[in-house]
Amino acid sequence: MYVEVSNVKKSYGEGGSYTLVLKGINVSIKEGDMCVISGTSGSGKSTFLNCLGGLDTVDSGSIKVDGKEIVGLSPVKLADYRRDNLGFIFQFYNLVPNLTVKENIKVCEYLSDNPINMDELIDTLGLTEHQNKFPSQLSGGQQQRCAIARALVKNPKLLLCDEPTGALDSKTSKDILILLEEINKKYNTTMIIVTHNNSIKNMVDQVIRIKDGEISKNYRNEEKVAACDLEDL
Repeated sequence: MYVEVSNVKKSYGEGGSYTLVLKGINVSIKEGDMCVISGTSGSGKSTFLNCLGGLDTVDSGSIKVDGKEIVGLSPVKLADYRRDNLGFIFQFYNLVPNLTVKENIKVCEYLSDNPINMDELIDTLGLTEHQNKFPSQLSGGQQQRCAIARALVKNPKLLLCDEPTGALDSKTSKDILILLEEINKKYNTTMIIVTHNNSIKNMVDQVIRIKDGEISKNYRNEEKVAACDLEDL
C-alpha cells in the first residue's frame, strides 16, 4: 500500500475547549488510485487530509507514505516530505496575485529535481493562451487549472485535493474532474480528494466516509463511472 494510516488520533484545544477530531483512523490506499474522502462539515475529513500532508501533527498513531513514517518528523523533515512527495490543490486556489499563470507554476517547478515538462502541462490543462495572464484576469475554472498545474509540475507521487470543485459551477467542476482523471491515468498519480459532493465518489477507485471522526464506510468501486458521465455535480 502506498498510504498506510494506523490508529491516528488528532485533537484541538484544551480543557473545556478540547475536541477529539480524529478518533483512531485506520485506512490504506493503493499507489496510483484515486480516492475520495467524504463526510459532512465538521466530520474530520479536512483534518485527516492535513495530517496526511504534514500540515497538522497527530496526537498518536502512524502515517506511512511510500513506506516512510511521517509522524514524529521534525519541521525541516516534514518540509522535505511535502516538497519531495506532495502536491496540494485547495478550494480557493491560493495563487500569487502579482505573478502570471506561467510564473505561478514555475515557482513550484523549481522545487523538484524531476519536474513535468511545464509547456506540456500548460497545454494539457488548456492554459496555453492564458499563461501570461494574472490570476485576476482568469475565471474561477482557469484559476483552478493553474492551481492544478502548479501542484502537478513537481511531478508529485501523491496529490491531495481539498474541495477542488467546491467554488466552481457544475460544468467547470466536471471539466476539472475530467482533467484530474486524465492526469491520474497519464502520470499514475495517487490522488486523495476531500469533497462534500456525493457524485464524485462514483469516478474513483476507493471511497472513505468519515463520520464524527471515525471511518463509517471504506470500500472499492467495482464499476467506476467516467468523470464525463457524472451527474448532479
